[in-house]
Amino acid sequence: MTALGYKQEGKGAKLVLIHGYLGGSDMWLDQIEYFQSQYEVIAIDLPGFGDSNTIQAHKSINDIASDVLRLLTTLGVEQFALLGHSMGGMVVQQMVALAPSRITKLICYGTGPVGILPGRFETIEQSRIRMLTDGVEKTGCQIAATWFVDGERHPRFELCKDLIRRVSMDTALNSLQAWEGWDGRSTLSDIACDTLIIWGDRDQSYDWSQPEALWRSIENSQLSVLPGCAHNAHLEKPDIFNAVLADFLSAKTAQQTIRLKEKA
Repeated sequence: MTALGYKQEGKGAKLVLIHGYLGGSDMWLDQIEYFQSQYEVIAIDLPGFGDSNTIQAHKSINDIASDVLRLLTTLGVEQFALLGHSMGGMVVQQMVALAPSRITKLICYGTGPVGILPGRFETIEQSRIRMLTDGVEKTGCQIAATWFVDGERHPRFELCKDLIRRVSMDTALNSLQAWEGWDGRSTLSDIACDTLIIWGDRDQSYDWSQPEALWRSIENSQLSVLPGCAHNAHLEKPDIFNAVLADFLSAKTAQQTIRLKEKA
């Protein structure tokens, strides 16, 4: 298989960023710029998206997670903090299930533990029908408009639109099928690393029940609700998003805190 595309900047502890549906690594440019002075930031293009758009997209979240882990192994990245957005949040949860010892900290952003997406602005089947009827670009742009409080008027909508233009029909449909077949609820209690759940309070893709389920089921987890943000908070309010993420990444882990207490 052809290697996945990725962006890699900075030096230090590793921070891996996984984008969501219809996205790509370009969606993390603000985070790469902000964090590269302290971290080695690796933003990956999932199969079928961004710079990986010539690669066949998978119909399984597990297969996507396996591809990402394989790439990181090839790059010599053994341990890393891991952030996943939306569909990428499903992928990172699956990565933890497959390789728990490799993830030092986990960030589940605008995502949840099931792929069916209860409370989404439309069902997966409705998105599938619109893709087949109206095409990827038109449907994808209508979906992307829900990612911002200001819809198409937000300046970063054009970035999303450019990435959508690179997505094939097979990729769009295969990814929807991957969601439908994924359910991570049974492994949430096994997640031992410190975890941050980030959610925009005006998210139309994931209603409150999804981040709440993560927060209540993952033992060492904390929750950050970003006010006045929709699904793409990292593009809408990058300063707030980056500050919340930086605070979490810099904090001592639960295991480090326990060791410090034992020494005291």
